[in-house]
Amino acid sequence: MDSRYRRSLRAIVILAVGLAFATIAMPQRRAAAAESQGFSLSSPAFANDAKIPLEFTCSGANLSPPLRWRDAPARTRSYVLIVRDPDARSGNFIHWVMFDIPAATGELKPGIGRSDPAAQGTNGFGRIGYDGPCPPPGRAHHYVFELMALDSMLALRRGASAAQVESAAAAHRLATTELTAEFAR
Repeated sequence: MDSRYRRSLRAIVILAVGLAFATIAMPQRRAAAAESQGFSLSSPAFANDAKIPLEFTCSGANLSPPLRWRDAPARTRSYVLIVRDPDARSGNFIHWVMFDIPAATGELKPGIGRSDPAAQGTNGFGRIGYDGPCPPPGRAHHYVFELMALDSMLALRRGASAAQVESAAAAHRLATTELTAEFAR
């Protein structure tokens, strides 16, 4: 066989395998998208795209805000919450990481401590738990509260990083919803 024929044959095989995989995966993707419609995150303390109240920032009491969610996919077994500041100089500065939030949970009360619940990760300040918005003086930064519904628990160690949590969650993600707030000092 000449090399041109082999390359053509190899390209056809790769294309056929890719097409077969896409055909098999497509119904699963459609089912997951249909299952996650309506999944939403909100806070009784602030509206989406509104200013986060001072008490939930470093300029106030630095309490974690109350959060509520609804309409998670039926197969949800746990949730992951990651709060990030995409406007930070370093990009995506992490303010809070929580994982293995039980599926029966539909809200977080304000003021969650660093030791309760145990499944909290390390934030960008190098501490476990929540540390609120604390941008340098100047323009407002945005704070994205991302909630993921997963089909399993992650069982990671306390203090896991956001990257470790996101990596472990990637294969189990059923749906994602976000709530954004802003804050300036």
